Amino acid sequence: MSAPGAATSAPSSPPTAQSSLPRRRTPIWAVLTVVVGSLLLATSAAALVASRVLVERYTGEIQQQDLLAGAARLPEQDEEPGEALDGPVTMLLLGVDERGSRPGEMRSDTIIILHIPDTHDQAYLISVPRDTWVEVPAFAPSDHPGGESKITDAFYAGSRNGAGRAGGAQLVALTLKELTGIEFDGAAIIDFGGFRDVIDALGGVEMCVDQRVMSQHMRLVDGMPTWLAEAREMGGGEELWHEVGCKRMAGWEALDYSRQRYGLPNGDYDRQRHQRQLIKAMVQEASSTGVLTDLARIDRVITAAGKAFVLDTGGIPIADFVFTLRGVTANDLIMVKTNGGEFNPAGFSSTAAERLTPESLEMFDAVRAGTLDEYLLANPDAVQQD
Repeated sequence: MSAPGAATSAPSSPPTAQSSLPRRRTPIWAVLTVVVGSLLLATSAAALVASRVLVERYTGEIQQQDLLAGAARLPEQDEEPGEALDGPVTMLLLGVDERGSRPGEMRSDTIIILHIPDTHDQAYLISVPRDTWVEVPAFAPSDHPGGESKITDAFYAGSRNGAGRAGGAQLVALTLKELTGIEFDGAAIIDFGGFRDVIDALGGVEMCVDQRVMSQHMRLVDGMPTWLAEAREMGGGEELWHEVGCKRMAGWEALDYSRQRYGLPNGDYDRQRHQRQLIKAMVQEASSTGVLTDLARIDRVITAAGKAFVLDTGGIPIADFVFTLRGVTANDLIMVKTNGGEFNPAGFSSTAAERLTPESLEMFDAVRAGTLDEYLLANPDAVQQD
């Protein structure tokens, strides 16, 4: 039997103005280190040196591709790489599930815009609803003619005819650029299986289940969590439920819970919230003493991260910038709601699609202008409370 993990437990700030300094292309590793906590290793000189050695050691193992094409924000002037970034930073993070997709039919079920203001002391996580109805532009690499669809399908359309994951990411980025005007400094494709391995390398995370929900992806076979397709081959297994309460979760459990949307009161919006909570939980775990003082565990985390992500760094050496955002901690990760956290129907009777509200489009305008701080001060209800 192929099981993804061990047996499950029993149920149970002031506004800031946009910097006038020139911007550089920003490496996506800055985002990864926020997510897995590597930047937080800069709490002491010894950890800083050790972290730089590890980053330089694993840089060659990280897959790097052009994920943005015409949606990349170009630097305002040529500059030599340095150790500090200027201006706000905006990243596109795409989550895909290769195992849960049929070959050639992969979609981006998780779309997150991570925005860091020019002060580099906070990070905003903004989910784009997967069912957002959009105009997808024509895309020559995959022979896509263009047309309207859900944004989750843009990845599939861009990846066809040999364009692959990079083509899928490029078309999502181009679609978002047309929808919001945002150009991106970097991007990452996150494989859900690899993300699970990062969590396991951390030693698990603390998560609080706030709504009882049954897994749509897994079943229990002889007490072991098993992928649904495999469980059916073994006779079906038993339902796997995520029960209300706080607990320490292994990678398979935390990831499975954060991916559920059916059976939850707010559907995909509850899933978006849980995924942002998972990222925050990972940062909290990575900044714990048990991780910061364990170089062997740091080694495992960075190795797992290198296998979990495909990156677009804009050609800038990763090690030169890896410590720029070391001031961002788990408490500085701010979760922002799109559409007020509620489904906004597009008005089609044939498909469950939605549109971004005028307020959400205004919020994305603020991301593009580097004034999201000011927008959220004026619209505090857009901030998701923990």
